[in-house]
Amino acid sequence: MARTIIEKERIAAEIAERLATQEQPEWRNAEPLRRVADAFRRSVTADADLAEAVTAARADGYSWAAIAAMLGVSKQTAQARYGA
Repeated sequence: MARTIIEKERIAAEIAERLATQEQPEWRNAEPLRRVADAFRRSVTADADLAEAVTAARADGYSWAAIAAMLGVSKQTAQARYGA
């Protein structure tokens, strides 16, 4: 179920579009779903920011072990998630 940041951004945009165009019955408050969509968009942005930070750390010569320590994961997990 792993998705790339680009796929997540596309999904977030589709969700936002559906919510913007979907008619809700008068009695139904769509605010909770809008909050879910907003939180999802923020998580996509955070994922992109984190990937960029890891790339910058690697470019600055930091090891996978040091990056993994900051992420609270194993070196192998950090490398698998953010490496090539």
